[in-house]
Amino acid sequence: MNTMSIDAVERIRVSPSAADNFEIKVPASIANLGPGFDTLAVAVQLYLRLRVKRLPGRGELHFHFVDHLLHGENCIERAYRSLAGADFDRLPSLSVEVRSEIPMRAGLGSSAAATVAGLRLYEAIAGPTPVATLLNAACALESHPDNAAASLLGGLTISCQLADGVVHATSVTWPEPLEFVVLTPDQPLTTDASRAVLPQCVSRNDVVFNLQRVALLLNSLQTGDYSLLKHALEDRVHQPSRQKIVPALAEALKIEHPDLLGVCLSGSGPSIVAIAERSHRPIGRLLGSVYERFGVSHTVRTLQAHHGVDQRLPIFRSGLLCC
Repeated sequence: MNTMSIDAVERIRVSPSAADNFEIKVPASIANLGPGFDTLAVAVQLYLRLRVKRLPGRGELHFHFVDHLLHGENCIERAYRSLAGADFDRLPSLSVEVRSEIPMRAGLGSSAAATVAGLRLYEAIAGPTPVATLLNAACALESHPDNAAASLLGGLTISCQLADGVVHATSVTWPEPLEFVVLTPDQPLTTDASRAVLPQCVSRNDVVFNLQRVALLLNSLQTGDYSLLKHALEDRVHQPSRQKIVPALAEALKIEHPDLLGVCLSGSGPSIVAIAERSHRPIGRLLGSVYERFGVSHTVRTLQAHHGVDQRLPIFRSGLLCC
């Protein structure tokens, strides 16, 4: 657990720069993108929002969840406390109103978004915090960096754990023409349950299969040649095993449309992602028809990528985190 020094917190706390009322917006994310298991993720324009008001006194957090019930641990508070550490009781009391467009247990990074929101909440109170510190804390809390990296950095993020345990996370611009048609079945699935079905080992052929497609996927996104994107999104590491617990996944991966560039599972599921430049509604109806045949109720959204920086700035940003 990383915390700022007491001196640093004390110095920033007496500064009048922290607003008495402010808002924080954190995007959802699509992780395990195609063959990029625990590696590739993209931030999307579906948001968790905090409306924060400073209260008299210190060391108290009051949460009000407006449009959804809290299931399990409050990840926002957990993340805030992880950075505050022993200084929590010395920081201002806060009232936090939480609104979220991100469905929970749907494979769209709701937990990571909440964790990042808590870290951003701390930063708003304590002052600017290095991205390495935020990423470090996010990885320690989430156990894997891909969703959190996307919610923190925006765009398409690439995470790689180095030999010393440090993970390097880099963000690049997602191609603007490519949008996401996301179908979410009304059958929530926890990450733990979805990870439990994964094999402990994969064959050499399957490893080579995924490595080839990760390289092809990144090249396709970089060059704008999407002719092989359908093949680049194929996976043999996690999607085959998850077909047992994600409804209609096998059938969804086989859908065809002239403007459909590729389909993959979002995160650990059960959401399904179709990527296209056009014909989003017809593709959404086609994807939905698969679930209608199986009698599975669902929600279809068309989403764009979220970029966390002004696009006039350099598109490459990076941060280091340890986990």
